[in-house]
Amino acid sequence: MTDPFQSFSAMLRYALANRVDRNAPTYIDMVADDVVMEFPYALPDMVKRVDGKEALRAYLRNVGDMITIDALDNVAVLRTEDPDVTIVEFEGVGTVKASGKPYEQRYISVIRTRQGKIVHYKDYWNPVALMTTAEANPAKENGASNG
Repeated sequence: MTDPFQSFSAMLRYALANRVDRNAPTYIDMVADDVVMEFPYALPDMVKRVDGKEALRAYLRNVGDMITIDALDNVAVLRTEDPDVTIVEFEGVGTVKASGKPYEQRYISVIRTRQGKIVHYKDYWNPVALMTTAEANPAKENGASNG
């Protein structure tokens, strides 16, 4: 268990340690231009994959319009036999903007790095946690795909 992190990028700097640039101020600054982010548990009408840094920036902007994350806690970092792959388990708490209801989520992320950048991020999260508190889904545009 760790002290709560106030930002996603701070949590990633902790979890990935020397695998990413520790001076990168944001998650977007930590990713490669050709990054791929996948959501294996996405529902049929939700984004399943985002290709490229600019598409990821747009996707995250849309997610940020829906929810505010106040803290990330209970971070567990699991190293793998592959030195470029890290598994991170953590909790996020915040607010769904449209409803004002609390948002609570448990995440498991499989992150691949190369040359100090995140090149692949597989995000195992429960979409039902969001759906029960809001009607909106993350945008399906700007390089994101659902199939």
